[in-house]
Order: sequence, then structure tokens, then C-alpha cells
Amino acid sequence: MEIRHLRLIKAIVEEGSITKAIDKLYLTQSALSHQLKEAEYQLGTKIFLRNHKKLVLTKAGEKLYQTANEILAKLSDTEKEIKQLIFGEIGEIRISTECYSSYHWLPSVLKQFHLLYPNIELQIVMEATHYPLQKLQENVIDIAITSDPVKDENIKYLELFQDEMLMVVSENHHWVDKKFVVAEDFVNEHLLIHSLPIETVTVHQFLLAPANIKPKKITALPLTEASIEMVKADMGIMAMAKWALQPYLKNNSIKAIKIGKNGLKRKHYIAIMNNKTYPEYFNHFISFLQTEINLQWNI
Repeated sequence: MEIRHLRLIKAIVEEGSITKAIDKLYLTQSALSHQLKEAEYQLGTKIFLRNHKKLVLTKAGEKLYQTANEILAKLSDTEKEIKQLIFGEIGEIRISTECYSSYHWLPSVLKQFHLLYPNIELQIVMEATHYPLQKLQENVIDIAITSDPVKDENIKYLELFQDEMLMVVSENHHWVDKKFVVAEDFVNEHLLIHSLPIETVTVHQFLLAPANIKPKKITALPLTEASIEMVKADMGIMAMAKWALQPYLKNNSIKAIKIGKNGLKRKHYIAIMNNKTYPEYFNHFISFLQTEINLQWNI
């Protein structure tokens, strides 16, 4: 009895017919029939019986199918272990962040990590951006990057970095000479945000909502470059992280202003499930993320 015979029996049972098993195993019907007869000859008994045009396992076939599952699963595990010994760890990390601007630095960090661990697939799950903690708990992602931690005993938070949010205005805006702005300054302004809901926007959470202040107009504009152009034209204001804003400040047509007398600073965290056992490469990735962001970006 050979491995190909075990794969054949498993495919026929799980696909439900010889026709479907042919497609799965990439065999011709004559080749499949030959292999099945060969296996039955070696065992000295029938493996399948025909019942109303359906193939049904015999008692011997049932025992063989059980053995096929065990042996093929063990073989698959062994192949993975050997590949790990030769090529290093193999696995997947699904990651998302609640802040779209974070995607400016995240791909670069992931690329550096992939050079060290080429067999770890790193997947950015964009659709989890608005609700990363919820998607973490639903097992849609493995790691969430958030600046808005929620107390939950099932979630573990590891500090990643701290940044400062600044307001961006045109050089002609009436705020341009202010050292800082407060909530009341927003009453007659057109606030550009990256996406709704407004409750997830940092300047709303930590400045406007506590003061019960609403800007005159709020527009969601998902493209940072488009928002910057709106600001340049004095058609709105926007909040951006200081590190993400630096490249745009080279152009004197926009200015950055502190939010609040002491500035609006926020901490970002890596969130993982507290009750979940992660492979060792997850710990390597988290350490790498913390080190690289603080050293290379100096956020």
C-alpha cells in the first residue's frame, strides 16, 4: 500500500464521487480505476461497494480511510516541520490599524520584517481599520494597532509609540498666528476628516466631544493628498499626526498649529488576545515592530 493509494481513497470518500476525485487528483478515469484495483489487489479485499451508483466504503475500506487520515495528516505535519528546519518559521500574521495614516509607515516595517522572516506572510486587513479591536476578538485579525484601548480582560495591550496631533491650515487661514487652538475655535470651521464615524476621530474624541463643540461642517475625505489640497485652497482644516505631516510642511502654503496649550498627544498600542497562544514568530514580530518604529521613525 502506497501513499498515492491513501490519497486516492481519501479523495473518493471526501469528494463523494470518482468524477470529483479525478479533478482533485488530476488523474484520468482509467488511471484512477487502475490505482483503486491495485490497492484492492494488495489488500485482498474490496475497498468500495457500489450502491445505487454511489461508492460506499466496506468495513475494510472504513478502517483504511481512518488510517489514511492519520498518516496523511502526520505526513503533512512532518513536511511543515522539515521546511521550518530548512527555511525557518512558516506562518501568517494578519494586522490592522485604526488610523489610516499609520499605513504610511506600516508597509515599510513589514517589508523589513519579511527580509528576516521570508516565510511569514504578513497581511494588512484594510477592512478592519474602523473596528480593529472588534475584528481582533472576532479572529479576523491577529494584531490590532490602536490609540483607543478599551478595557477588556481578554485583550492585552503593549505600548508601541506616542505621537502628537496637529491642526493643518492654509497660510491664509485666520488661525495661522495662533500658538495653539482650543475647542471653541472650531465652531465656524470646516473640518476635514479621513473617514466616519466621527467618534473614531482623535480630535473629536479628546478635544471637541468633551467640550460639546461641533464644527460648522465636517467632510470625510479618505485621500490625504486631496485633503491637503483642500487645506491649501483654504477650503477646510484637518488634523494630522506630526510625523505624517512633516513631508507636506516643506511647502509653505500650509501651517501646523498645536492642539490645546499642552498639545494633543496619543499613545498607540499593539493589541493581541490575552487568552490565545501565539507562535514564537509573533513575539519576534512585536519586538521588531516596537524597535523599528522607535529607531527609524523617531515618532
